[in-house]
Amino acid sequence: MGSKIKELLADPNRRFSPAELAALAAWFRMEMFDVLHQRGTGHWGGSASSAELTTALYFNRMNIRPDKPDWEDRDRFVLSKGHASVNLYTVLASRGYFPIEELPAFRTLGSRLQGHPCMAKLCGVDMSTGALGHGISVGLGMALAAQLSGRKYWTYVMTGEGCLDEGQSWEALLMAAKYRPERFVLMVDYNKVQLDGTQDEILPLGPLVDKFRAFGWNVCPLSLDGNDTVDICRSFDWLDSDEIWPKVVIYDTVKGKGVSFSEGKNTWHGAKITDEAFEKGKPELMEDIRKKEAVL
Repeated sequence: MGSKIKELLADPNRRFSPAELAALAAWFRMEMFDVLHQRGTGHWGGSASSAELTTALYFNRMNIRPDKPDWEDRDRFVLSKGHASVNLYTVLASRGYFPIEELPAFRTLGSRLQGHPCMAKLCGVDMSTGALGHGISVGLGMALAAQLSGRKYWTYVMTGEGCLDEGQSWEALLMAAKYRPERFVLMVDYNKVQLDGTQDEILPLGPLVDKFRAFGWNVCPLSLDGNDTVDICRSFDWLDSDEIWPKVVIYDTVKGKGVSFSEGKNTWHGAKITDEAFEKGKPELMEDIRKKEAVL
């Protein structure tokens, strides 16, 4: 681990700058690559595309207490695209929810770190997910529970295109627009690539902004790069800017981000990282970390 990354992780409760978040995300992305290569299974493409988003949430945005994972007033996070579990596990471990030495147990029999997150096995997972399309519904329930109980926690739901292809998602969007719970946020990891092809080849979602607005949502008007931590922090400022709920932020991201030959490729949605691919990709990820650390 680089000395600057060590310094950052030594005090995870302070507020991080966009440059520091970028360095952390680059580090976590490399850890994911290591784990998936060691296990020979898992989903690299969508985990890599959302690394900056989860890093910024857990290290700069969410009100949480890793030492008290069931604290009732904690902010909630639902990873609706549950196949990106290695991303969530890496961030949770680095944030202090469980020992980082446990990450190599990913997808082993009896492990708490199954291929899809399980809230009954691992503290810090707010909702078990895997079957696409139910994350928005569950998050809506959490947000309504906060409203009914008078609590002020935020609920964040992260989806990919696969979730938004599911009919249940749009039922939940309608219901959210009816009840308008405060502090309910949908984050779209919009990498536009799925297992079998591009979004347009499988089931086009566009014009996505117009569809959310037609369903009664407050859509972030900014054009955002979801792999740029400066842009992500701008989106957080927008979340605090008005009281019109529910809110959705669409982040343009890159599938398989960080490894040149996996970027934008549907074949890297859940492909095994072979020894050959690891040897070619690891230096690229390490070089990215070096560059991000150099500007700190």
